[in-house]
Amino acid sequence: MTTSFQLDPDAERRLDFVVAQSGRNKELCLVEIVERGLEDLEDYYLGAEVLERVRSGTEQVYSGAEMRAALELDD
Repeated sequence: MTTSFQLDPDAERRLDFVVAQSGRNKELCLVEIVERGLEDLEDYYLGAEVLERVRSGTEQVYSGAEMRAALELDD
């Protein structure tokens, strides 16, 4: 899939720095940036879903003491 977009000058400068430091071409750097960014966004949204369930009382929550006991860490 081909996608085009325009970077603001500061982002373009930062990308150029990464390209120069890595010795890789701009396309490879952009692919890595997008892939890592997607991983971060997925983690964020999954975490936000769990947090909402915790706040609404629909997610099981355990105390530190309960976890230590369940994992038999206090023996």
